[in-house]
Amino acid sequence: MLIDAHGSMCLARSRVGRTDAGTAEGKVVTHVAADRRTSFSRFLLLLVPPLLVLVCVGAVTAIAVEVQRQSIRDAASARVVDVAAGFAELEQVRSVLQELEDPHDRAERTGATQELQPLASLVERSSGVDYVVVIDPAGLRLTHPDPEERGRPVSTDSSRVLAGERVVEVRTGTIGRTLRAKLPVRNAQGEVIGAVSAGMFESRMTQDVEEALRTLLPWTAGALVVGLALSTLMSASIRRRFHLHDEAAREVDRLERTSGALREQAHEFDTRLHVVRGLVAHGDIAEALEYIDSSVSVTSASADEASAGQPVLRATLEALRAELDVLGASLETSIDVVSRVDETVLLVVANRCRNAGEAGAGRGRCALQEADGVFHGEVADDGDGIDLRQRHSLFVRGFTSKPDRTGTGRGIGLAMVRRTVAERGGTIEAGTSELGGARFAFDMRVEETAAGADETRERSRS
Repeated sequence: MLIDAHGSMCLARSRVGRTDAGTAEGKVVTHVAADRRTSFSRFLLLLVPPLLVLVCVGAVTAIAVEVQRQSIRDAASARVVDVAAGFAELEQVRSVLQELEDPHDRAERTGATQELQPLASLVERSSGVDYVVVIDPAGLRLTHPDPEERGRPVSTDSSRVLAGERVVEVRTGTIGRTLRAKLPVRNAQGEVIGAVSAGMFESRMTQDVEEALRTLLPWTAGALVVGLALSTLMSASIRRRFHLHDEAAREVDRLERTSGALREQAHEFDTRLHVVRGLVAHGDIAEALEYIDSSVSVTSASADEASAGQPVLRATLEALRAELDVLGASLETSIDVVSRVDETVLLVVANRCRNAGEAGAGRGRCALQEADGVFHGEVADDGDGIDLRQRHSLFVRGFTSKPDRTGTGRGIGLAMVRRTVAERGGTIEAGTSELGGARFAFDMRVEETAAGADETRERSRS
């Protein structure tokens, strides 16, 4: 009945396994989709800092250029208005225009030009404007930088300014496109007797804007470089945090898989123990031994004299020999102890012996002696040994030199061994053995229970 129950349990476990496999496949698909979404989100997050820098620097530069352009235009407008207003208020200009009885009289107009043109040329050179034109009431030019244009009608409408209105505009005239200010000239009675037009080439304002831009560009480039450098550092910091998060997530996932595998093994081991207990309870010793032999590979071996009185130590050594035999390795033991070897010491010995077989050693040697209340242990093998460059990382959690084919995580055993030894007030060191492979030597304080102390005293008397 026990065997039938065991077989039924295996069948049920097989069905559950198929169900779990289907569920696992669905989880894998879900995880892949989630990972893609996470990767895309992280890519965008890493791309945001440099993009923000580019957008901000570009926007600030564009605003600065526009503000500079408007400032240059406003300054030019103020300049031409001031020049035109100042020239229109000159008493010499008023006198010449008042004495001009017939604007169409060529002789009078020539005399007015000869009197006003030197003054206009002087103002042009000193004020920075490109031209100062005096307009008579008939709309004819009395002054102009180009002699051919003197005496001719103005090229743009002058009716507004001759009507007494101040005009500031950008227009294209005989000498090109200019920003101009036209102001009326009034006599003492306030009547309009002419006008003054002062202008500046728009190309000059464009050159001023370009000059301001050339001055601004180094600062813009510097701000861009600094911003990109800071954003790169920020992205690198974010990337490092993502990496640490991923490492932590992988470690959690490995621990979960390890925990799941251990739970499964514990469940299976518990089932086998129930089967063995049932067989033993009914007196079926031969069947129990046969069942154990079919479940695990057991190799019988002679016990060391010192381990003969310690069943747990003897069983552990026999189990280790069996495990290493399966891996193609042999285990030599040398035990010389008086006190009871507790499970903590056995944990360290078993871990190191098992590790030697998994590392590909063909021969292992385990020695355990006791002196002055301290266990002195050594596990050596003839494997590939320890890379000297990795000695400082051997006892760090997660470090391993073997591939993780199970996916349940490696690099836990040595860290656990070091912690276990330290808790017992001992030390452990790694080196090269006489067999040519790795050697681990440890010291651990003997800890005895009351029963263990009585047993030790009894052994000493015998």
